[in-house]
Amino acid sequence: LRVFLFCVSVSHTLQYFYTASTGMERFPEFVAVGIVDGEQIDYYDSVSEKNVLKQTWMEGVRDENSITDIRRGAQQTFKANVGVAMQRFNQTRGVHVVQQMYGCEWDDDAKEVKGFMQYGYDGEDFIAFDLKTQTWIAPTPQAVITKHKWDNNKAKITQAEQYLNQICPEWLKKYVNYGSSSLLRTELPSVSLLQKTPSSPVSCHATGFYPHRAVMFWRKDGEELHEDVDQGEILPNHDETFQMSVDLSSVTPEDWGKYECVFQLSGVKEDIVIKLDKSVIKTNEEFPSAAVIGVVAGLLRRNQRQRGEEQKIVSPSDTSSSSAEAPVPN
Repeated sequence: LRVFLFCVSVSHTLQYFYTASTGMERFPEFVAVGIVDGEQIDYYDSVSEKNVLKQTWMEGVRDENSITDIRRGAQQTFKANVGVAMQRFNQTRGVHVVQQMYGCEWDDDAKEVKGFMQYGYDGEDFIAFDLKTQTWIAPTPQAVITKHKWDNNKAKITQAEQYLNQICPEWLKKYVNYGSSSLLRTELPSVSLLQKTPSSPVSCHATGFYPHRAVMFWRKDGEELHEDVDQGEILPNHDETFQMSVDLSSVTPEDWGKYECVFQLSGVKEDIVIKLDKSVIKTNEEFPSAAVIGVVAGLLRRNQRQRGEEQKIVSPSDTSSSSAEAPVPN
């Protein structure tokens, strides 16, 4: 095990996920989730119709009743959105899902903010807001009607731009300030080399790290590898830490000593390096199972932060600078 110094850039992210569905009897018709730096901060669904704060430090920041009112309004709008989307795709029955993801990322070092607002239907991109051009991008023909409508609504474009560039970062900074003891902590992982069988890929597995902003890769002779490497997703553990793995295949016996696994964690000026060595590899009997991600928002594929979804969408009663919720176009 070796440790090297490296430079890190600290960034923070605020995300909201709205999910509306039809045809799923045991699943709420509407769910809303707020997340800061990978930690869930609140939850609402159409069964309880009550917003629940998930972090104790949030009690000093947001009023649950005001958020509940906003989410109830969103619930009604999204319920209508599912019907509109089904009409666009000429559907009359079945299981269908409308999703929205919006928020911002703040780079504390560069002092830069990146806003995103995107929508999806049945797991596919529908429409997304391009913050630079202040226009809507429609990757599917069924979204063109929505694009034209929203592009012509200059007032709503201005609202979206102000939220993503100003209001969202302000709330994100406030959340990070109030939740600093939790959000700004760092926990280094346990890193292991795993292999199911002698012919299987070697997996470098890191678990127990926080925050989730981490990278891990294989390198050979000091150079990062991009071929014969399978990068896994970052997944949550039950204790609010995270785990990830990266697999290496096609390693010849004579080259084993040339490979290293490198783990880097945001906010920590060290990287953890483990040399590929058969003597430290754990066998299949010790191989840990992956955690299952639990955020019910159905996380939209975040292709370069901007992709998307459907019609009318939420016009909360509180759209002033005091609201952390986005003034979503309707």
